Amino acid sequence: MYTLLLPILVPIMMGILLFILPEPKNRKNLLLYTGIILIFNGILVLRAVFSSVETFTLFSLHDQLSIVFKADELGKIFAVAVTIVWILAGFFAFSYMSHEKNEKRYYAFYLIVFGVLIGLDFSGNLITMYAFYEFMTLCSFPLVIHNQSKEAIMAALKYLLYSFFGAYMALFGIYFMIKYADSSVFVPGGAFGTVENQAFLLIVVFLMILGFGVKAGMFPVHGWLPTAHPVAPAPASAALSAIIVKSGVFAMIRVAYYVVGPEFIRGTWVQTVWLSLALITVFMGSMLAYGEKVFKKRLAYSTVSQVSYIVLGLALLNPIAMTGSLLHVLAHAFIKCTLFLVAGAIIFKTGCTRVDEFRGIGKKMPITMWCYTFASLGLIGIPPTGGFISKWYLATGALDSGIKIFNFLGPIVLLISALLTAGYLLPVSINAFLPGEDFDSKNVKKCEPDKYMLIPLIVLTVLSVLIGLFPNFLIQYFTNLISGLM
Repeated sequence: MYTLLLPILVPIMMGILLFILPEPKNRKNLLLYTGIILIFNGILVLRAVFSSVETFTLFSLHDQLSIVFKADELGKIFAVAVTIVWILAGFFAFSYMSHEKNEKRYYAFYLIVFGVLIGLDFSGNLITMYAFYEFMTLCSFPLVIHNQSKEAIMAALKYLLYSFFGAYMALFGIYFMIKYADSSVFVPGGAFGTVENQAFLLIVVFLMILGFGVKAGMFPVHGWLPTAHPVAPAPASAALSAIIVKSGVFAMIRVAYYVVGPEFIRGTWVQTVWLSLALITVFMGSMLAYGEKVFKKRLAYSTVSQVSYIVLGLALLNPIAMTGSLLHVLAHAFIKCTLFLVAGAIIFKTGCTRVDEFRGIGKKMPITMWCYTFASLGLIGIPPTGGFISKWYLATGALDSGIKIFNFLGPIVLLISALLTAGYLLPVSINAFLPGEDFDSKNVKKCEPDKYMLIPLIVLTVLSVLIGLFPNFLIQYFTNLISGLM
């Protein structure tokens, strides 16, 4: 029991303790405290991932209202992604946050959200998942509003309102899911038996998918994402884009594959609308990113598009596409975290926020911009990066789905989006490294960030490439997981 509870409770309790303690006189003590908790909890998460803890109930308010935890295969995948990104983005913040106010508050909530996310991943039923899903919104809200500017306050309120709207749609569905499910815990392949009122339940399922789609940035409930990302500190933006949005994806998987089951949705209007919204979001996000000049906002629109690659794979309801979705969960987490941290490094060292200000910056920050370039290649889907492997499986899964229109429309939209992604990412690298003959490179002074920024960037970049170079273990792992879901 404690194997699963400790990685949830330790960062939450330590974050609360940090919040109520007085401001430390020495900033190094604050960083040491935060770093130790991050690493220690990473060890606790890995211990839980490699353990064989059975499902356990923490307490019950009612026969159908129980807080249940279980570290199943899906939860372990997301917990590992959370841990890697959270630790690396946390260490990046040690330098970045030195020019921000209220550092103690930032690290306090950063630790709390870490524990809440692990609780979400290790949730064993809908009630537990919903509780931690709501906690995640409330605890990540201070990360968005951190600098307390007018823009940050408005963006944070928008994030809160969108999130609550989506969560309440999901809660409406949970009332009915609990009634019709044959099990009070998540069951691979679905817990629905023979049900009446199928037409009504399809509406309920769709509302849940749309509600959880808020966090995933799915059209038409994506509006919070490009507003919240640019105003948050860069490490928080990286966490939001790489991990927080995946909570919506995680919840969708639980509903579609562990509660109602793929057979309940396959061939219905819910699948058709789900696929349509995913494709619209993929294309729309890429188009908006292509026309955006503010770097962090461009990356935020990119997240809108790229996360819907994952949603598309889920909605196709076939093993190949599902494998692509899970691969893209990891690949996108590492890639997008890299890109937002690069944005933070550039802002920290130069103050530049617009892509038209990045001319020649590759001469000043070569390691940083090489990390950006390799991550960009992964997001486009160029081999040998992880993004290529995941998108290959997504496109192949769409072709193999046999769903009229979508079996060819899916790969077409993915290809168009990849071209647009190249159009809004690669020119930044070209202008950074090849600024033109009129650029005075003789007086350029190197201004690379320190090791707390560079090491996370390098590690994340390497991970995004390794997924593409050595994908077989992950593919086999995901295949075994998916075989029990279909």
